[in-house]
Amino acid sequence: MRKIPRTMSTQHPDNARVPEWSRSEVISGESEVIEAYLAYEHYGIDEVMWDAEGKDVDTHVVRKLLTQYPEFFKEKILGRDVFLTYRIPNPKIEGAEKKVFAETMESIPITYDLAEKFFNTKPTPPVFEVILPFTTDYKELIAIVKYYEVAIVNKENVRLVDDIYVKDLIGEINPKSIEIIPLIEDRDSMFRIDQIVGEYIKAMKPPYMRVFLARSDPAMNYGLISAVLSVKYALNRLGKMEKKYGIKIFPLIGVGSLPFRGHFNPMNFEKVIDEYRGVYTFTVQSAFKYDYEDNEVNNAIRKINEREISEFELLDEEDEKILYRIASVYTSSYQPIIESLADIINKIALLLPKRRARKLHIGLFGYSRSTGKVTLPRAITFTGALYSIGIPPELIGVSSLSKLTEKEWEVLEKNYRYIKHDLQAAAKFVSYDSLDLMKEIWNVSEETIKKIMEDLSYAESTLNIKIGDSNSVGRKHALISSLALIALKEGNIDEAKSYLLEMAKIRKSLG
Repeated sequence: MRKIPRTMSTQHPDNARVPEWSRSEVISGESEVIEAYLAYEHYGIDEVMWDAEGKDVDTHVVRKLLTQYPEFFKEKILGRDVFLTYRIPNPKIEGAEKKVFAETMESIPITYDLAEKFFNTKPTPPVFEVILPFTTDYKELIAIVKYYEVAIVNKENVRLVDDIYVKDLIGEINPKSIEIIPLIEDRDSMFRIDQIVGEYIKAMKPPYMRVFLARSDPAMNYGLISAVLSVKYALNRLGKMEKKYGIKIFPLIGVGSLPFRGHFNPMNFEKVIDEYRGVYTFTVQSAFKYDYEDNEVNNAIRKINEREISEFELLDEEDEKILYRIASVYTSSYQPIIESLADIINKIALLLPKRRARKLHIGLFGYSRSTGKVTLPRAITFTGALYSIGIPPELIGVSSLSKLTEKEWEVLEKNYRYIKHDLQAAAKFVSYDSLDLMKEIWNVSEETIKKIMEDLSYAESTLNIKIGDSNSVGRKHALISSLALIALKEGNIDEAKSYLLEMAKIRKSLG
């Protein structure tokens, strides 16, 4: 059995601070190659996700890594000891990126040829896995795997003229096949993960499966509690599929530093590992690496890599139904508030600093209402915007829990064991003064303010969550939030931007 990575470095632009080695505040181009090397060599991370989804990607990364750091990669073999995994654009969704998908897939055999030349022997394929974002159907997975085999590998046997074949011009094409990691990003797909992963296993019979579960986008679209419960449901189902099909399943989870996006940081990683039992690989995003002290980061990553992997937590059918019901109740309370704040969120998000050279992308808020659909920014700037105006998104919709029965409460607390810990970590950044200023600046409806206040009141009175913070961190963040909003009210945009960055540094994550 090949080594399965326990940590994956990603290019998520959630860092407040800029690492010393970066040539500019926006990490791009050659800096991302340096970043990939440092992930392996300095931080001891097993795997790097090389992202071609939503940004320009350097398909020559393997060439650059092998030529710039030859001694390291002769010891740590790409594809055997450390891993580079492409996240490709989903050609079904990213219409403008269809050819980027093709280009990225075409680069896989080139990486093999480079490794063959580097080692002067038949190498371990340096790249042999791809991540498919927005996976909603098992047929999409089959299509990607077959595309590689039919459109890329099999063309070596195409006859061009007389006895001249494609492989006579470009050489043999390796590897002969690839593996695919479905990235499940929406709640509905998580609740029917059997139809996606299970049907793929039945059709393709892989020796094992890695399955990537998102945490950020489900939180943005459906709220914190719905996101956590959706992942718990999916993990439970993956555990059952492992037994049913007799193959090992290695779940990946995409987690950011703040509670809303996963609460995975050097100070809280042990609780997150305990929360998501059965997860094999955790993402190490930019804020984790660059917004904490180096010794804290390295110590945390070492412990994550050395940990024992816990068993899946399996649920009975009744608990599965209860999880779905709780998630639905919570989302129905969360979404209307977000919809009413969408314009403010987008305005603030545009003022947050850019940390990656990403292409413009506005994600569609995944539900329909009679008033139409609203658009939101990416999950990182969405989260950062709400923190910046003193309303951490973790607390939005929480008063809906008052509708739960005693049995539902029991199931919730059993399946989201650190719910109060996460809510408390976020609640210290609430600012009532900023809430009042927001009403003045943007004329937010009284109904929206009332709902937010109900959420805060419920968290404090029923869940015993302390709102606001008397220590220096929470008080300073609240004060700067007010200053940022006053600057916006007066039209001082650059001043507001500096305050937004200062807040991000205080909470050790952009969003």
